Amino acid sequence: MSDLRLEDVLSRLDRIASALERSAPPAMSQPDFGAADAFVWHAAGNRLQPVPRVNRVEMVLLHGIDRVREILVDNTTRFARGLPANNALLWGARGMGKSSLVKAAHAAITAQHGHSLKLIEIHREDIESLPVLMGLLREKQQYRFIVYCDDLSFDAQDTSYKSLKAALDGGIEGRPDNVLLYATSNRRHLLPRDMIENERSTAINPSEAVQEKVSLSDRFGLWLGFHNCSQDEFLEMIRGYIDFFKLDVSEKQWRAEAIEWQQTRGSRSGRVAWQYIQDLAGRLSQPLAMP
Repeated sequence: MSDLRLEDVLSRLDRIASALERSAPPAMSQPDFGAADAFVWHAAGNRLQPVPRVNRVEMVLLHGIDRVREILVDNTTRFARGLPANNALLWGARGMGKSSLVKAAHAAITAQHGHSLKLIEIHREDIESLPVLMGLLREKQQYRFIVYCDDLSFDAQDTSYKSLKAALDGGIEGRPDNVLLYATSNRRHLLPRDMIENERSTAINPSEAVQEKVSLSDRFGLWLGFHNCSQDEFLEMIRGYIDFFKLDVSEKQWRAEAIEWQQTRGSRSGRVAWQYIQDLAGRLSQPLAMP
């Protein structure tokens, strides 16, 4: 082989090696779990970003969800102590405190049981990377991890739900015993009703086609339902905020304003109550500072 041909071959091999290096997935960085109690998973870079300050509300401010709050806190406490616990699906009405409860429960239990319990948020679009994240967390047995996905749902052409099914309790390795999955959704079965009906009408075996997708929610041991609140519950939420932040306003004034506020919004929820409190505190020139 001539020197010219050898140089050409070596040049091509070098270009191929460079292309393969660029296309290879990035090396997984080893996070410092002592840096924070909460992290966000970034699948694109295979990395966990520490969250120094979690955007959350105090547990005492979550009204109207007493029963589900007790169940989730009890489940999370057992997990933090190294005891068996269930994956949890928090589903139901918008704005009723599903994601707030997950973050508040983590904060309360961390305060009681030390900082070995970590909260990791994974975005809906990164669900397919769950096996990679699980592999990383499996090696950190000195910690307990709650992997949390907010507003989880799947549409007709979406197949990433299969990754979630495997991560929940399937696969050859199974779910790591130091990891729980918590998810919030407006849909009990994580799928829109029209998608389920379409599967029934077009599949050769409608029952099997529907069960394949609906069985995803069955992998969560806890189903915690959040329902629309009554007017009395809505007003009790607002009363709790006013007392907690010590807002200087008469009950006659805030009750009348709160009823009008929820009527103009066309709904009652914890989110709507908080939006009214922000408006009220702004008009009163009182900051919403934690006592």
